[in-house]
Amino acid sequence: MNIRNIRAFTVDLSKARKAVKTSLQRKGRQPAGPMDRYPEYRGRRGDAGPTWPSAACIVEADDGTFGLGLTQHSGPVLPIVNEHFRPLLTGQSVMATEKCYDLMVRASAAYGSQGATSYAISAVDLALWDLKGKLLGRPVYELLGGPQKDRISCYATGFDIAWYLELGFKAVKLPMPFGPDDGIDGLNKAEEMVEETRSAIGNDVELMLDCWMAQDVEYAVRLGESLSPYRLKWIEDYLMPNDLDGFAAVRRRLPGQGLATGEHWYLAEPFLYAAEHRLVDIFQPDVKWCGGLSAAVRICHIAEAAGLTVAPHGAMNDPYGQHLVFAMPAARWGERSSGVSPPGVPLSDMVELPGTAVIEDGCLVPSDAPGFGIEADRAWLDRVAV
Repeated sequence: MNIRNIRAFTVDLSKARKAVKTSLQRKGRQPAGPMDRYPEYRGRRGDAGPTWPSAACIVEADDGTFGLGLTQHSGPVLPIVNEHFRPLLTGQSVMATEKCYDLMVRASAAYGSQGATSYAISAVDLALWDLKGKLLGRPVYELLGGPQKDRISCYATGFDIAWYLELGFKAVKLPMPFGPDDGIDGLNKAEEMVEETRSAIGNDVELMLDCWMAQDVEYAVRLGESLSPYRLKWIEDYLMPNDLDGFAAVRRRLPGQGLATGEHWYLAEPFLYAAEHRLVDIFQPDVKWCGGLSAAVRICHIAEAAGLTVAPHGAMNDPYGQHLVFAMPAARWGERSSGVSPPGVPLSDMVELPGTAVIEDGCLVPSDAPGFGIEADRAWLDRVAV
């Protein structure tokens, strides 16, 4: 069976779920970001981001069966998929996921396979894996070797800590609202926030901190030192992603603190370098950004060989990350981010892709339906298309 057609298009997935308003703000301030050095964006990181909607990709086989892949940044993604990858992959075997992945990476090398291009690669690759599972009649996690665990232990990211505990989560992650331009006042407020949370959750719930590229080496080290009494499992994403020497410096200066990153690393190569140089303890690729399932599996194998672990970014938000974590030994955690339900709202109300498994009592088991188990027909796709 060969690929008959590939098509990428813009989607608005908020149309697919109940109208639930969520917020990632603490006392009116958004989490810190790399633009916080500019006063007009401090505490308002969302205002600095791109406004491109999400992108969907359909890969269709000769018999009309299709697979669905999703990613972000439709602005640059759509022309890469529709104008470059479509003619490149049309006619290839739908089972040749390794070849198709390699074709996309090599063909885009001249203008860069990472960054925006890896989002496009991700959408096509995920659609191919979904199609492959449908044609074989097996869930994707079985194509990866089968379930490695009985269920996935999950954690929630956000500020509604009491609600997360009520939902059964045994681990929570706080977004960091402060950065170097907040000075010592920011460090003091960060410690107050973490101290409050540790007091609320006790010692039997894991606690992490997400710094989202907002720190520099000196501030990250001071932050880690000030928070050491509160036993953070990890501090993540604290530097700009390409500052590899900076990650090495923080690693040297915070030897006892768990460190994590990788949400903004693309394809497997940065993770290989990080493993070889022991830059962090936990890798956090996003399967919809890093090059799809094919890249994420490579990253998990690198981590496993190096004795590191993987906690993919937002992996429990949709079936793609769920199937990856369920199958990979190196993947120990599943994150629910990007719209953990607000207090009083069931997690089932936050589902965007029909067929997505829902976390229950802090754990999740993916759908065992063919492919990624996504129950999206062409009528549903027409409804969410923009």
